[in-house]
Amino acid sequence: MAKYRHEALAVVLQVRPGTPRPQLSVLMLRRRRDPYAGAWALPSGPVEATETVGASVRRHLAAKVDLTQIAHLEQLRTLSDPGRDPFERTIATAYLGLVPWTSDPELPAHGAWWPVGALPEVAFDHRPVIAEGVRRLRAKLSYTNIGFALAADEFTMAQLRRAYAIALDHEVSSTNLQRILLRRGQLEPTGDVSASGEQGGRPAKLFRFTSRELEVTDPFAILRPNE
Repeated sequence: MAKYRHEALAVVLQVRPGTPRPQLSVLMLRRRRDPYAGAWALPSGPVEATETVGASVRRHLAAKVDLTQIAHLEQLRTLSDPGRDPFERTIATAYLGLVPWTSDPELPAHGAWWPVGALPEVAFDHRPVIAEGVRRLRAKLSYTNIGFALAADEFTMAQLRRAYAIALDHEVSSTNLQRILLRRGQLEPTGDVSASGEQGGRPAKLFRFTSRELEVTDPFAILRPNE
C-alpha cells in the first residue's frame, strides 16, 4: 500500500508596520534548495507519527522562525493534488495562524513578512492558500471576535480601527466599530487611558476583548466599507 508524505503548512498573518502605512502581512521563508530554490514559501514541515497536525504546525513555527506566541490557530484546508510537489507525493494540511500587532519574533536570515497584496515569487501552491487564509480572516472579522488575535491585550479604538481597516482592506469608522463590538459583547473598557493621545491630544480610553478564545457573536453580519 502506497504511503504519502504529510506536511503541516502555516499561513501566519499579522498587521505589521510598513511604509507608507501598516499592512496585513504573511510570514514566509525563502527556499534554499530545489524544487523552487530561491522562491518564497510558507513555513512547513512533516507531521510526525506521534503528533497532531496542529501540534506539528506549532512545532515547526517555533523551530524555524522562533514563533511561539500564536494568538489563534485554526485548520484552513487540505491540499492533495498529486502533482503539488514535483519531488514526491505530498499531502498538506494548511492552518491559519494569527499573531498580535505587538509581536515581533526574530526571523532567520531567509525569513520575512510579505504584504499579502505584494507577494514575491511563491513556491508550490502556496499563493492560493495565502489568499484563502486572508479571505477566512476577513470573513471572520465580520461575525466572530477574531479581532482579539490581531490586537494587543489593551488598545485604543483608534488602534483597533486601524487594524480592522488594514485587515479588511477598506476604511472602517471607529465610532461604528466601537458601537458594533460593544453591542456584541466583544469589547469592554479597561477603566484606564493611554499615556497620551496619538496626535498629542488628550489620552484615549483603553479597551480589551472580553474573550481571547474564538466565539461566533453575529453569524449573519458583514462588515462593509464605512461601517
